[in-house]
Amino acid sequence: MNTLPLLLALLLAPSQVPATPPTSEAEVVLPPCMIPGPRRDESGAARQQQVLDRVRQAKAPVPVVFIGDSITQGWEEAGGPVWREAFEPLGAVNLGVGGDRTEHVLWRLQQAPLTPLQPRVVVLMIGTNNASTGRDSGPLIARAVHAVVDQVVAQCPGAQVLVLDIPPRGQVMNPLRGLVLQVNQALAAGPWPDRVGFLRVADGFVRGDGTIDAAVMPDFLHFSERGYRQWAEGIAPAVRERLAATEPRPIEPADPASPPPATPAPPAGR
Repeated sequence: MNTLPLLLALLLAPSQVPATPPTSEAEVVLPPCMIPGPRRDESGAARQQQVLDRVRQAKAPVPVVFIGDSITQGWEEAGGPVWREAFEPLGAVNLGVGGDRTEHVLWRLQQAPLTPLQPRVVVLMIGTNNASTGRDSGPLIARAVHAVVDQVVAQCPGAQVLVLDIPPRGQVMNPLRGLVLQVNQALAAGPWPDRVGFLRVADGFVRGDGTIDAAVMPDFLHFSERGYRQWAEGIAPAVRERLAATEPRPIEPADPASPPPATPAPPAGR
């Protein structure tokens, strides 16, 4: 028997091996910027622990919570006088950690949830350190910021969340500043859940010729006191507005001059 035609037919026949099934959601590998992870460097870990303790030891309610990186932490340093004027009277707590990226904020929210603080307003600004790694693209950083917001909303469903744009970097226009602009454009486009808003105030730090004033940002990244004052002028009205929107309304007392409600007559007997 000539087996050659049979062998050729088998070789040329379409493969009957089933196709590989699509990857399930459980098998999707998240990018590093969306995988919660702690700070392990000495200075970052020390501040991280300080902030974790601050959350765990806070006595509720805490009306306003600020979350972010070194620019937020700087409210305790160069921005101290402005913080005491603008935000301390509102009962605000600073949870900024210098050097933090989105993955670090996600980890801190896991370790010390905001739920017990019962915040009415949460102010978030994060992402500039993701941009500087050269690891994360603009759309990816925006996705990671959304992941942080989702975590905050899950922990504090009654709070108003204010997402701030990332301030510019570098004295003049440069690729890193361009990446930050890309992230801000993506964040501005949203969409955001209910009770979440995006506030764009950082454009005011760039002068008409595209440069940044060293008197406002001495290292062209972090703010001086003057820079924090300018930042507060853009943020504080929005924070106060959202606080007012979540203000518990007192129960109106009954008017003593109004007659009491009529008592219904008993049913007629048979």
